[in-house]
Amino acid sequence: MKNPIKVLSALAATATLAFGMTACGGSSQATSSDTITYWASNQGNSLEDTAAKLKPSLDRFTEKTGVKVKLEVIGWNDLYNRILTAVTSGDGPDVLNIGNTWAVTLQETGAFEPVEGALLDAVGGKDRFLKTSWSTGGAEGKTPTSVPLYGLAYNMYYNPKMFKEAGIETPPATWDEFVADAKKLTKDTNGDGKPDQWGFTAAGASVSANSHQAFVRGLQNGGTLFDKDGKPTFDSAAQVAGVKQWIDLMATDKVMSPSDAEISDGAQKVDNLINGKAAMMFDQSPVKNFDARGFKDWAVAPVPMMKAGASGPEGTQSHVAGINLSVFKNSKNKENAIKLTGWLTNDAEQVALNKAFRSLPVVTGASSDAAFQTDEVKLKNDALANHALPMPLIPKEGQMETLTGTAIKSLFAKAATGTVTEADVQAALKDANNQMAAAQ
Repeated sequence: MKNPIKVLSALAATATLAFGMTACGGSSQATSSDTITYWASNQGNSLEDTAAKLKPSLDRFTEKTGVKVKLEVIGWNDLYNRILTAVTSGDGPDVLNIGNTWAVTLQETGAFEPVEGALLDAVGGKDRFLKTSWSTGGAEGKTPTSVPLYGLAYNMYYNPKMFKEAGIETPPATWDEFVADAKKLTKDTNGDGKPDQWGFTAAGASVSANSHQAFVRGLQNGGTLFDKDGKPTFDSAAQVAGVKQWIDLMATDKVMSPSDAEISDGAQKVDNLINGKAAMMFDQSPVKNFDARGFKDWAVAPVPMMKAGASGPEGTQSHVAGINLSVFKNSKNKENAIKLTGWLTNDAEQVALNKAFRSLPVVTGASSDAAFQTDEVKLKNDALANHALPMPLIPKEGQMETLTGTAIKSLFAKAATGTVTEADVQAALKDANNQMAAAQ
């Protein structure tokens, strides 16, 4: 293994759930050649819900192959650090889920099996997969070390009842229309002189979500996070303009609650929409939460762009979001780990799993299923195929997310209690840019 990533020795405890024996270790702890370990990300409403939805697929795999699977579902707040610890120790699972934006960073560790030979054959080759999703498997020009599993993309979700009450007939297509509508939807319904219904809600303290918006808003304004030579351009005029638009929703336009500056968990903004505290939000996969809460007053539309009908980078509405699968290179049961990867990406399981988690199939053979013909899924598919680009495919992508996301988090904190100027945005992004440049 080359260039192992060093991590803090003390990590927060992770809530886990396993089938059969407790899934508490890696490939070296597998008790027999017919048992493999699998770390899954939390895709459901809870760790338990995710495990319950995965169990039928894993049971079918065991029935088909005779291979048992020790499953551990790990929350998103803990998954990345758990992976880094496994990389450093060499004691990881056989198969694991990763956020696809981590793929290049993890590829650089040398800890994961290249998707070639037996592994590429097991998943049926790259041509089965959506091109945008396959592109997230590793650095451009290198053999990927992960394969797509679940596809995701941002849409705009809104309350049509609130729209009707505000006299808004159609969802906004441009950013200017979006801000204007958000102002109409921000109201004082209690009569105390303070808004209690907001036009828009977002997780202002979520570092990852903020970094996604730095990426998208920058592209829509003609910018990029890195230039063609790979140097960071976080503080370019276009990037500053895009981030300022995002911060202005709270600081200047006053269509976001100041309390949103404290939201770090995206589920809280979904609660704001469900509870009638906000009328619009951008999200990747909230419908499972809507269903669990019996919430029916929702509709979906594309994320607004600077210009209606924009294409190319300026027509970006989302990064290529999703979850990938990787096989640890030092797995002691690699043959069966590869079998599981092939199983989870076959057409039938892609239909079953993505239907269960309200995500998008990443293989074209599953996309025609009736479950993926709803307006919501069609819009998400269009965004993923035609209006999405991968987050920068660089080894230090994780650091880029942390730096840009934290800068925006601090700007939202400032906006919650005062004003944020263009100079403030410029300074915050310049500091992040300098840190990124120093790390390269």
